[in-house]
Amino acid sequence: MSTPTAGPPGPGTGRRRGRRPGGADTRAALLAAAREVFAEQGYSGATVRAIARRAGVDAAMVNHWFGGKETLFAEAVLRLPFEVEPLVAHLRSGPAGQLGARMARAFLTSWDAEGGTRFTALVRSVATHADAGSSLRDFFLENLFGRISDLVAEDGRELRATLVASQVMGLGMVRYVVHFEPLASAGVDGLVAAVGPNIQRYLTGRLD
Repeated sequence: MSTPTAGPPGPGTGRRRGRRPGGADTRAALLAAAREVFAEQGYSGATVRAIARRAGVDAAMVNHWFGGKETLFAEAVLRLPFEVEPLVAHLRSGPAGQLGARMARAFLTSWDAEGGTRFTALVRSVATHADAGSSLRDFFLENLFGRISDLVAEDGRELRATLVASQVMGLGMVRYVVHFEPLASAGVDGLVAAVGPNIQRYLTGRLD
């Protein structure tokens, strides 16, 4: 009896060997591949197709498991302590004049919910991936700041974005990583009142 010649899967064959599109192993493979591709190419250079190819799965699996490139990046490389879509929706949900306060509260409440452990993981990711710093910047500019840009002053938008990032990341470092008191144990309401106006100025105020 002869051995059939291998060929492309037909309608009834379903999958290539080693692929389990509905299984948790596919998700793990995508995470591992994403870490490699994002580290090599940065956020802007990496594509869903390249990540899926590295993982040995169909590109549709990225959307199936993560909803898109930005969420995959957040979980695989940066382990951001928030989900991108709900955060963007929340930031857009109120007046532009209160955007700084909403942003400060959103980050603090998300980070506080897990005792700051996800923020610490973010810091480790940036420190241990060669291109994670530039990838984080690309991600912040394109998928967070870029999606609220119509609420932000038109001049110096990249500078505004990086100033906001410095405020938010600095707040996280002091509160969760180095634990400087009294900020480390301060209440969220007090911190929002103190930090929100600074973020708001970076977003909509004069920078000179």
